[in-house]
Amino acid sequence: MNTLVIDASIAVKWVVEEDGTPEALALRQKKGKLIAPELLVAECANILWKKFQRGELLKAEALLAARLLQGAEIELLPTRSLFEAATRMSIEINHPAYDCLHLALAVEKECQLVSADERFLRKLHQGRQRTLRGRAISLIEALKL
Repeated sequence: MNTLVIDASIAVKWVVEEDGTPEALALRQKKGKLIAPELLVAECANILWKKFQRGELLKAEALLAARLLQGAEIELLPTRSLFEAATRMSIEINHPAYDCLHLALAVEKECQLVSADERFLRKLHQGRQRTLRGRAISLIEALKL
């Protein structure tokens, strides 16, 4: 494993127990570099807030999870250079640009995006954009690398 882009669906599993947490932790332990667009910070904070709102986390748990993620070894990269590519991708696959920023980063860095967002992965694998299909993989696929 060299460099992988991760999204919030992976990072949150490191600090909140949910389906896929053992696999996400195993991915974190593998040798290689993990990167993400700096948008990851806002996405993770929003997920933790939602989990608090739904009663899945106490305030102290959400804040601890945020603190742990803040210190995680993920290189956060600026998103300005990804603006046009992410917009194009989101239009082509009819999917929110937030997720496409991660995909655009994977294309730019010539690596793969690892996501636990099954809807997004399904859209990519079923889509007509052949160049994007191999850029995003599931957590299970990433562990096989």
